[in-house]
Amino acid sequence: MKVLQFICSTGFYGAERWVLALSKHLPDSVTSELVVTQEPGTEELELVKQFAPIGTTHRLAMQNRFDVGAVGKLAALIKERQIDVLHTHGYKSDIIGVMAARKAGIPCVVTPHGFENAADIKLRAFIWLGCLAMKYAAKVVPLSRQLMEDVKKFNIPASKLAYIQNGVDLSEVEAVRLTKQPKPDEQVKTIGFVGQMISRKNIHAILDCFDTLYRKRQDIRLVLLGDGDARPALEEYCTTLNSSAAIEFLGFRNDRLALLRDFDLFVMTSTLEGIPRCLMEACAMEIPVSAYNIAGVDQLITNKESGLLATLHDQEQLQKDWECLLDQPKYAAQLATNARTFVETHFSAQRMANEYYELFRELAEEQVDA
Repeated sequence: MKVLQFICSTGFYGAERWVLALSKHLPDSVTSELVVTQEPGTEELELVKQFAPIGTTHRLAMQNRFDVGAVGKLAALIKERQIDVLHTHGYKSDIIGVMAARKAGIPCVVTPHGFENAADIKLRAFIWLGCLAMKYAAKVVPLSRQLMEDVKKFNIPASKLAYIQNGVDLSEVEAVRLTKQPKPDEQVKTIGFVGQMISRKNIHAILDCFDTLYRKRQDIRLVLLGDGDARPALEEYCTTLNSSAAIEFLGFRNDRLALLRDFDLFVMTSTLEGIPRCLMEACAMEIPVSAYNIAGVDQLITNKESGLLATLHDQEQLQKDWECLLDQPKYAAQLATNARTFVETHFSAQRMANEYYELFRELAEEQVDA
């Protein structure tokens, strides 16, 4: 069986790492291939480099941001490579992929990784089109219970919905976790975030909370890993803060897991999530977590059992949670251990891949029978 993963990638974030984790853990009987759109700024994609040892990679040339000609090109590639199932990730990929799969006569599986609560009307229209396209997929497979509920709002037939819980490649996290070294008590403590810098990540709240806390104590620093369209504005805003000298924007880093390993606290203030991969990795790395209590996050963290969750936008409680985890290391360590145990039990990439394999196999067999 041949499965083609299709994503319109702009970097190396949760969805890209997810595609790698799934493809790595599918059985040997599955041939995994990858196709990415070739657009300005995506000439050297980390995903393509890392996928190469797994299977063949392809680039789909785009004349502009949304080139309808890409549908025919993708359909031709599907036929040429004798693909059995197309698997899409992201609004643009879903639109192009669903049409191309129908043209090529194969099933298309759409996996929503999250919905953007964008203010831009053009982006909102684009998101709407992507959600509309899901109705024409063979299967829509959200990776969290909240995303499943969100998808139902688009009137997708129940027969087309399947739920496969998100998973993370824990082997690479565990290999790095085991290299962790004890820190001297007097060392400055690192508060950190890993992820895309986009509006729904609400990184302004992290900066504001850190700045308020920094006025009380200077034994802390903030490290932000990742990139995105919100980064320039966030960096500009940072220059207005009293704590700016203690804040680092490191951008995309290949050594993100080593940097994550050395965090004393992982923080997240998103307003909307699926099941965030970066949070799963923080849990698997056994880093104490403080976040806002939103759908998706609550599937990974139980308040006061595996981390601390504050009500969305409750900045005062968020700061108290940060202080608690920084100043009570034994308590923080116990929460982090509980979080790692939970993630390893319920969110392994191998379990996820096994379930996707069964879905792919069923769809491919149904196509042959038809």
